[in-house]
Amino acid sequence: MGLRRTASEKFKKAGSPQIYAYLKKYQADPTSRVFAPLAEAYRKAGLVDEAIDIAREGMRVHPTFVGGRVALARALFDKQLYSEVVSALSKVVDDVPDNLVAQRLMAESQLMLGNVPGALNAYKMLLYFSPNDLETARLVYELESQMYEKGEVLLRPSTGSLDPKDIPDLGGFTVQSAGQALAQDPARHRQNWMKRVELLQVLLQRVERYRRTAS
Repeated sequence: MGLRRTASEKFKKAGSPQIYAYLKKYQADPTSRVFAPLAEAYRKAGLVDEAIDIAREGMRVHPTFVGGRVALARALFDKQLYSEVVSALSKVVDDVPDNLVAQRLMAESQLMLGNVPGALNAYKMLLYFSPNDLETARLVYELESQMYEKGEVLLRPSTGSLDPKDIPDLGGFTVQSAGQALAQDPARHRQNWMKRVELLQVLLQRVERYRRTAS
């Protein structure tokens, strides 16, 4: 009750009647799902800690409510609590893969944590549901290139039973592991380092742009 009273006083001073209306509804029925838009309103007003508190309080009553989880994740992302964002959204992106806000939050958080495979998976889901998103398509390409460089993606099948005549024409490329390809082309190392720098710049710009549009 102390949290809600303090936030109420802040909003009265800020002159936010719509937000105050959410708060009144929540105070009248703390078990309602209005906690989600209330938490989002807190976040947009810069009361991120209050947003996290109210979202967590609501999720205790509605643990499977997707809107509540997304509201919590957005506030956690603003606090740069990326591991907690991933934890909050793991079930959402599995059960509701077309929730693009959740997928983007997951992708950005995984990137900030340095989990390239996790970020790539989320970006691929975004691209699946938004195939004309050229920026996401470029990021998917760059992240796949990173994994290829590290040898985490193999063009060659894991079994050795594939007949050479069954391998499709790759336009002059040979079928081999990432490690073999890189060892044969030292210039690729320099090129990939430049790509890493460019990718980092793009990712930082995306995170900053997401924060501005979400606020």
